[in-house]
Amino acid sequence: MEFDQYCEAVAENRLSAGFEVVTETELLGRVWHATDEDPTVGDISLFTAVIDAREHGPDEVTEAADALRHVVTEHTSPDNGATPIGYLVLVVPDPPSDVVDAATSHTVAERRTNVFPLVYDATSETLHTHPVPRLKGRGIYRRQIDDAARLFEPSADEA
Repeated sequence: MEFDQYCEAVAENRLSAGFEVVTETELLGRVWHATDEDPTVGDISLFTAVIDAREHGPDEVTEAADALRHVVTEHTSPDNGATPIGYLVLVVPDPPSDVVDAATSHTVAERRTNVFPLVYDATSETLHTHPVPRLKGRGIYRRQIDDAARLFEPSADEA
């Protein structure tokens, strides 16, 4: 699936989930935002961005994740009590293993935010997510798995 096709396919998912564009940056393109309530995490503030990462290596994965973390921090008030979660989907045809490893092993929790870089393999149409840890932080990681399927998996008729 081509990058533009993927973006169109998952944009509908975000719109139907109540997301709206909150800002646009050169590196991330459109950044979408919505709020939600989770039974294990509580109130959450969700941010998403989808980027064409064909030319990205592990360092660029980290740079893009840090850029999303900056946007999340900029658009989140520490006073509202919501847990900020960001999802950065890097769309790559047949991604090298070091890019997938850089994304799925990225430090998620930092500076009171949670940013999950995810890799969408445009060739095999597979979304690589972070594994759920055995102990601490399971709620947010489980939420990431559910959100990834709900927001970033194209429906069967769109794929």
